[in-house]
Amino acid sequence: MSFSISGKTAIVTGSASGIGLAIGKQFAAAGANVMFADTDEAALLSELGTQADESNIRYFAGDLRERLTIANLLSATIDAFDEVDILVNGARQVVPTDPLDPDDDSMELLLNETLLPTMRLSQQVARRMIKQGEQRDSSGPNGAIINLSSIAARRSHPELMAYCVASAALDQLTRSLSVSLAPHRIRVNSIAFGSVMSASMQATLKDNRAYRQDIERHTPLGRIASPSELTEAAQFLASDAAAFMTGQIVTLDGGRTLLDTVAVPVH
Repeated sequence: MSFSISGKTAIVTGSASGIGLAIGKQFAAAGANVMFADTDEAALLSELGTQADESNIRYFAGDLRERLTIANLLSATIDAFDEVDILVNGARQVVPTDPLDPDDDSMELLLNETLLPTMRLSQQVARRMIKQGEQRDSSGPNGAIINLSSIAARRSHPELMAYCVASAALDQLTRSLSVSLAPHRIRVNSIAFGSVMSASMQATLKDNRAYRQDIERHTPLGRIASPSELTEAAQFLASDAAAFMTGQIVTLDGGRTLLDTVAVPVH
């Protein structure tokens, strides 16, 4: 089965930097039409430069918390490329939580900025994929949706409580949407990553250099992966090579979730 995504059209959110940017560039290099979407227009223009609005690359800047922005993103993609076959929900935030502070709004922030936009954009894109499938009048696949999640969904950290909960909710959204969209031949999967140099990790390590050694020590493969190392997994999930794969949370973490970080052999 082919890993090719050539000729397909993808929307990649959170693609002005880090992992989203790497996935968008990988998809474009593989021959896909790519709409890079992010809130940071200056960063999009800086990264894409003269490639924007040429050949198979476009960009869209907007706040996906707004329903109208979601509609406009989809319209801009259809105007540019006629169809949409792949959605990568890569927009995400990592913010600290004070679990004992009743005024801490990190939970609401992450649900509103990560989970709900992912759900709403997936719904709108799925409706378009279903319509395209009806127009094609074929029994082939109608599309693939890929969510970027985190191993935090399965690990608790008091200072990242909201992020852990939002990641777990995103994993369950992946499973639920996969079941709902399967009759329409739309696959939904997720990549839960850890120890990968995302934009947020890069910013955190810049201010806390000692964190790198701790992460590497608790990652069996002994290093932090580059964003490009996640792109091949994303392309696999987007391609027909994963045609019978849906509702799965693919872990890419260098083995980090395999370790029990408690040093003493007591449970």
